[in-house]
Amino acid sequence: MPQANLTITVPEGIWIGDLSRAHPDASVRILAAHTDGDGGVGLAEITAPDLPAVVADIETHDSVTELDLLERYDQTVLVQFETTMPLLLFPMQDSGVPLTMPFTIEEGTAEWEITAPQHRLSELGDQLEEFGIPFTVNEVHQYVEPEQLLTDRQLTLVRTAVEQGYYDTPRQCSLTDLADELGLAKSTCSETLHRAEETIVKRFVEDFEQTLVDHPEK
Repeated sequence: MPQANLTITVPEGIWIGDLSRAHPDASVRILAAHTDGDGGVGLAEITAPDLPAVVADIETHDSVTELDLLERYDQTVLVQFETTMPLLLFPMQDSGVPLTMPFTIEEGTAEWEITAPQHRLSELGDQLEEFGIPFTVNEVHQYVEPEQLLTDRQLTLVRTAVEQGYYDTPRQCSLTDLADELGLAKSTCSETLHRAEETIVKRFVEDFEQTLVDHPEK
């Protein structure tokens, strides 16, 4: 399934964007958020050297209707907020794409990691444009779970090889040591590891070649 990395520019009038632009040293980490189609509610972790001023700006922002301070430690505060403008959630809702959280907003921008079918990613792009949210597609690649790429046995072997230093330079573990660690015959260990390495290398090359097709300037 395709996975996209996007940089989102939060439009003016949205509190998380206005706040992070007004306070460049502040970061807003959205932990959870929900919209009912009109307003929205969420949890945010805000870190800033001048925290009282930042919190005061949130409380007086036109789009924030309620702000509850749940916890504070050092230069960070955990808040629950309600807003009349959960603009970033509308494109996700209308395109049927789940937004992976948490994500962080700094100086008016945020990076999103989105995993969804190609047609939904395309619809998300259309919806972002529809709602006037500027965005840049940094990367699109095919996401494959490790268990889909390798068998359980291969995955266990590769992980153990890494942990034991088989791929270190200089090598900290021999093939014989690796086989003994897993209770395998050396020949079985060698063949299984080779098949796993073959799969990983071929997938890497396929992804690299696809990147060249998608982004020929690179």
